[in-house]
Amino acid sequence: MYPDLVTIGNFTIHTYGVCIALGALVGIVLVSRDAKKQGYNQQQILDLAFYLLMSAIIGSRIFYIALNPAYYLRHPLEMIMIWRGGLVFYGGFLFAFATCFICIKRYHLPFLKTADLLVPGLAIGEACGRLGCCFAGCCYGKPTALPWAITFTNPHSLAKLGVPLHPTQLYASLQALIIFLILICVRTYKKGDGQLIWLYIFLYAVGRLLIEPFRGDERGLLILGAFTVTQAIALFSLPLALFMIYYLGKKPATS
Repeated sequence: MYPDLVTIGNFTIHTYGVCIALGALVGIVLVSRDAKKQGYNQQQILDLAFYLLMSAIIGSRIFYIALNPAYYLRHPLEMIMIWRGGLVFYGGFLFAFATCFICIKRYHLPFLKTADLLVPGLAIGEACGRLGCCFAGCCYGKPTALPWAITFTNPHSLAKLGVPLHPTQLYASLQALIIFLILICVRTYKKGDGQLIWLYIFLYAVGRLLIEPFRGDERGLLILGAFTVTQAIALFSLPLALFMIYYLGKKPATS
C-alpha cells in the first residue's frame, strides 16, 4: 500500500497519521452534533473528546509496547514512532475509559448517558483509523489465496512483502463501520443508560474473535499457550457485556 502520503525532502506525511486524524475529526463532529441535540455544553464535550483521543493514543501505544518488549528494548527510540503503526485497541480503550470517568466527574455529567453519547463517534473513528493500518501495513493478516488478498510491495510497509495476505485491517474497518451503523439504529430504542457502550464492547469482542485467527503479525504473549491477549480480553468481555446490557435495561434511561 502507501505508508507515505507525501514526502518533501526529509519531511514526510504518513498516511497512517492522516487516517487517524480523519477518524478523530469525523468522530468529534458526530459527537458534537449529537451533544448539541441532547442539550450538552458543546465546549465540555469537545474538551472531553480531545482528552479521550490523547489518552487513547497513549494507552494503545503503551499496550503495544508491553506486548512486544523485546523489540522495543532493542529499539527504544521507536517507542514514540506511532506514525509507523503499532496501537492496541484495548489498551487505548482502557486508558480512554479511565480518562472519561475522571473528566465526566469533573464536569458533573451523567457518566453512563455521556458514554452512550460518545461511543458511536468512537466506532466511526476506528473505521477510518483502521484504513490507516492498511496503508501502513501494520496489523496484517496471514498468507491466503483468496481473491481479495492484499500484496504489500512498498519497502516502507510494516507487512510482509510480496505475499498475498488477508486484509485484516479492512476486516476491522468494516467491523467498526457495522458496529457504528448498529449503534445509530438502536440508540433510540435503548431502555437504560449505558446499554450502548456495553453493546459496543460486546460487538467489538465478537468481531475481534472472528478476525484474530486471520492475523499474521506478532501477537505477543499467549494466555494458557492458546489465546492471544486480545482473544482473552474478548472472551472475558462477552458475558460481562451481555450481563450489563440486561442489568442496565432494567433502569430507565434519562431524557
